[in-house]
Amino acid sequence: MKVNGNGQGKILTPEELRLLFTDGLTNPRDRALFAICLFTGCRVSEALGLNTTDIKSGTLTFRKSTTKGKLKTRVVDIQPGLAAFLAEHQPKPGALFPGKRGITERLTRFAAEKILKNACKRVGLVGVSTHSFRRTALTQMCSAGIPLRHIQEISGHNDLGTLQRYLEVTPEQRKKAVSVIGF
Repeated sequence: MKVNGNGQGKILTPEELRLLFTDGLTNPRDRALFAICLFTGCRVSEALGLNTTDIKSGTLTFRKSTTKGKLKTRVVDIQPGLAAFLAEHQPKPGALFPGKRGITERLTRFAAEKILKNACKRVGLVGVSTHSFRRTALTQMCSAGIPLRHIQEISGHNDLGTLQRYLEVTPEQRKKAVSVIGF
């Protein structure tokens, strides 16, 4: 859990996610931003780099110029949960998350962190960072039995070792793992 900017962002439970998206995040833009981070497993900087033209034919395209390693473009399907949040957010053509008029072209990472910090304060969550949504998404996929190679493709990680550092093993998963041993 993240404390005073140190450690990893907390992996959110379904209840915490529901609370954040209903009571914490107060407008469609903020809900759409963090929904993209959750439903695609992307970094907040990748979401902030999106243009309205990156949404088409039921997919979201993260251009390689906006990804961390700038190695390759990723295309992620938009599932119904994300589509609902995107439908609420209706920006003008251009940046999907525009900044303040005349100051910045896009919402900044600092501004996104501040939005999340205030949302968490409103609902009483601690240890949450913008990276919590990425960690939560990747852990949920792993818990659902999605092969790591598929998760790697969605997340854009170059190697499985880095991806595995994101994943949290729950007590239930440990119990299930040892329950299959025997003869």
